[in-house]
Order: sequence, then C-alpha cells, then structure tokens
Amino acid sequence: EQKSAFENTSIVGRFTGLTPGQKHGFHVHQYGNLIEGCKTAGPHYNPHGKTHGGPDSEIRHVGDMGNVVANEEGIALYELEDHQIMIYGEHSVIGRSCVCHAGEDDLGQGNNEESLKTGNAGGRQACGVIGMSGPF
Repeated sequence: EQKSAFENTSIVGRFTGLTPGQKHGFHVHQYGNLIEGCKTAGPHYNPHGKTHGGPDSEIRHVGDMGNVVANEEGIALYELEDHQIMIYGEHSVIGRSCVCHAGEDDLGQGNNEESLKTGNAGGRQACGVIGMSGPF
C-alpha cells in the first residue's frame, strides 16, 4: 500500500510451505510474465543499474526486500516500509512480480559476482504478479 506518490510503500506478506527455520530471499522482479512460472519473471527489478543489497542498504536494486524467515511450521510473515518500491510514477512495481526464493539472500555480502546480482538466494520457489485491488 502506498497512500500517495510522496509516501513510503508498506509491504505486508504471509508465506506458507517454506522450509522450517530457514531464511528465503524475497524480491520484486522485472516482469509480471509468469507464462513459464517464476522462470520468466526476469531479473530483480533494478531500474537504476545498481548492485544487489538488502532493503536497508544504501546501494541496492529497487526490488531487494531481503529475507522472509519461516517458523517451525514453514510460515513466514513479512513487513517492510520502503522508500524505493513505488506503486506510483515511472518506476512503479504494478505489473511486475514478487518472487520468494528457495535459499537465503546474502544481501550482496557474499564476496562473489553472483552475490552482487542475486544475493545467492537460489531457485525460485514461488511468485506472483503485483496488481491492484479494491478496498477491503
């Protein structure tokens, strides 16, 4: 939710079926094309051409949201108030996708080239298109 183009975006999620006790990388990806499942979601959403980081990193992809942490039942709750992810304007995430990865995102601290692209978060476990909804 973003109340106006001048406010941060509030991101809230609930995940089920994850590996109990494990961190799973969570990102906004470039495309909302899921015709071949999560494979066709493309790379992390990165309109400014930065390297990968975490949600609190000064240098990061717009779509870098860090990790969700699964409890002993494989359920994770996620909340983030973010100043880069927008639903208004030229860099809106509407129509793009969210992806939950099989492994932990190292937040760009993995000391290798892949870390600076993907955070070494592994395969794509689940995804969905970011869309608009009416009032609840």
